[in-house]
Amino acid sequence: MARATKASPLRDRADDSLFTLIGDVPDLVKNLVRAEFDALKAYAGKVVKHSSFAAILVFAALFFLFWATPAFLAFLIILLALWLPLWASALIVFGFGVLMIVILGAWAYFVHVRAIRKLETPGAAAKADAAIVKEFADEF
Repeated sequence: MARATKASPLRDRADDSLFTLIGDVPDLVKNLVRAEFDALKAYAGKVVKHSSFAAILVFAALFFLFWATPAFLAFLIILLALWLPLWASALIVFGFGVLMIVILGAWAYFVHVRAIRKLETPGAAAKADAAIVKEFADEF
């Protein structure tokens, strides 16, 4: 005879027989494996998300450094040379380029790379779960 409703995990199991408890083990293991797999998928999704943003920002920094920089910086040097000596104009424009590289690189590191490092890995979560189960088992 099958059960009509699924047993609540919050019910008192003190009166259950050993065979009932052993019969629940496959469902518990299946739920644990499913939960760990879901945690792994969530972790992978967060890593991909933050890595994507970091890669986009690094690409933006490289784009600015290697492609758009020469044309834009030449224009700025010529424009500033109207009011300043040529060497001062070139130095100011170069400083601006270095500043943009530093800002974009720092943004990628401090926002996204550090967010990846702060994520709890599935391995650490599994170790924490195992420690809880071991602690519970040691009580009995």
